[in-house]
Amino acid sequence: MFSKSNPSQNEEMAIPSSADNRSTFSVIGSDVTVTGDIDASVDLHVDGRVDGDIRCATLVQAGNSTVKGAISAEQARIAGRVEGSITAKELIVEASAKVVGDVTYEKLSIETGGHVEGSFRHKSAGTLKKDEPKDPALMLVDEEPAPEPASKASSASIG
Repeated sequence: MFSKSNPSQNEEMAIPSSADNRSTFSVIGSDVTVTGDIDASVDLHVDGRVDGDIRCATLVQAGNSTVKGAISAEQARIAGRVEGSITAKELIVEASAKVVGDVTYEKLSIETGGHVEGSFRHKSAGTLKKDEPKDPALMLVDEEPAPEPASKASSASIG
């Protein structure tokens, strides 16, 4: 039952397989402050404070928690304070939430009382990459316009 031998470093550092991700989650307790980025292959529940970027499958943020950094998740439920951008396929901003930063989403729900200071950018399925808008009028004010592409020489002949 108990072994005096220590597991190998490879066993300790193993990342759960995608099949395990469905039933595994990590919790940052209300008395915990994390300074640095979090990159989790599992779901993450934040009750405490994170000073850094978060990347995870699903994020659930408690109402008394704070995140100072960018959030990137498949699904995110925000109830506390976020100071940074949020990129999520499905985002729920609860009534107690205060978000200061830009939001990129596929599906968005903001409960009455939820507060967001920043711009919203809708992305269709599978396009959650930062790319330039097709219409220059849709660019953010602080973005530089893209350089005009060089015109291509015409190879068509009139005959």
